[in-house]
Amino acid sequence: MVGLPFDEAEYRGRQSRFLAQVPEDSLVLIPTNPTSTRSNDVTYPYRASSSVLYLCGWNDPDAILMAQHGDSGWNVSLFVQPQDTLAEIWEGRRIGVEGAVAGWPIDSAHSLDDLEDVVTGALSESKAVHLVQKLHDGLDELVNSALTRKSRDRNTFGKGPLSITDPSSIIDEMRMCKSAAEVAVMQSSANLAGEAHVAAMKATQPGIGEWQVQATIEGHFLSAGSQWSYPSIVGGGDNATILHYHANNQNVEDGELILVDAGCEVDGYASDITRTWPVNGKFSEAQREIYELVLAAELAGIDACRVGVPWNASHKATMEVISRGLIDLGVLDCTFDEAMGENLDGKTRQFFMHGTSHSLGLDVHDVGVTRPGGEGDGRLLEAGMVLTVEPGIYFGSWRSDIEVPERYSGIGIRIEDDVLITKDGPVVLTASCPKTVAEIEELVGQGA
Repeated sequence: MVGLPFDEAEYRGRQSRFLAQVPEDSLVLIPTNPTSTRSNDVTYPYRASSSVLYLCGWNDPDAILMAQHGDSGWNVSLFVQPQDTLAEIWEGRRIGVEGAVAGWPIDSAHSLDDLEDVVTGALSESKAVHLVQKLHDGLDELVNSALTRKSRDRNTFGKGPLSITDPSSIIDEMRMCKSAAEVAVMQSSANLAGEAHVAAMKATQPGIGEWQVQATIEGHFLSAGSQWSYPSIVGGGDNATILHYHANNQNVEDGELILVDAGCEVDGYASDITRTWPVNGKFSEAQREIYELVLAAELAGIDACRVGVPWNASHKATMEVISRGLIDLGVLDCTFDEAMGENLDGKTRQFFMHGTSHSLGLDVHDVGVTRPGGEGDGRLLEAGMVLTVEPGIYFGSWRSDIEVPERYSGIGIRIEDDVLITKDGPVVLTASCPKTVAEIEELVGQGA
């Protein structure tokens, strides 16, 4: 279909599975994200709601997905911007109502100008509303008004909605396991992100600016018709020890490492890669020791990503490797049990402060409950899930809360890959991006 990454059957299947979990006397209303002001009359680049992208692929602003059950089953429709020549001269062409019906996996379309009339009528025939709130003020007001209105029809015939339910949890659970079509798109996203990291390695030399590495990576995304899936983290030296460093405004000097956490988006689907490399193309002995430890932990974490194991198995595996390694290197003077802690909160957490995995998909930190109830090791992994594996070790020289070994002071290393769970074991979608010491040392500075 025009403008869509998947065929109609893929979207219709998602809609059917979703609506099968919604009572037939319900009205479903899912707005897309609003535009957001950056400054004055300048807006941020627009990105549609992932739920709307998932159900019908619509990526233009000011749209609302509606579903209502009738005599012939569920009708899925879209409210869209009407065509408007003056607005289109300034802001670009609009698909409009006719274009929406002709090119998207929906049954009908309406102009946003008719929102109040159409939704009011639909609400009067519904007992409940499945609404994603706080994305469209006008829609929220219409629905809340219908719930509180003391009309004759409601009093006499019992017409009108009695409750509001957020359908997000249903959609989120569906999005946890990817179809073959989704995996193919995510593989494309992973390949492109890997190429960008390689380009950045080749361009790196002592004295390079963090922003220049960022420009190389994000320029590679743009040249392929893509964009970043999250703001790139490019930290050199001590900046690599700041987990969500975003300034990207310092030079990286000879002898320092640079940590790059960057991914792109292809047809809405994110990739997420972290690599760390020496700007002069050669790991020092101390840097190599920590790098090899993180890499060993990452490989153990990937190997733990198997159908039927708990969500937290990957984190346990990486913690075990890093804990034993830090003891062997003399960084920790304690027992293995003390390093691990009762709840993976032992002394190793001084230097490995974050979790190992998160879901990946239409959002870089994708939706879906991974630890129901908040306790235990989490839900069991299923075929089709995609998650990251990203252990790290960080020795910030600037930290006053811990004792940082002088030998490793200023070293921050994280290695991250995107992993697909299959019945035959883990598949690393980002495998094309080099990560061994030998591979990295061969690449760095080649194009400088």
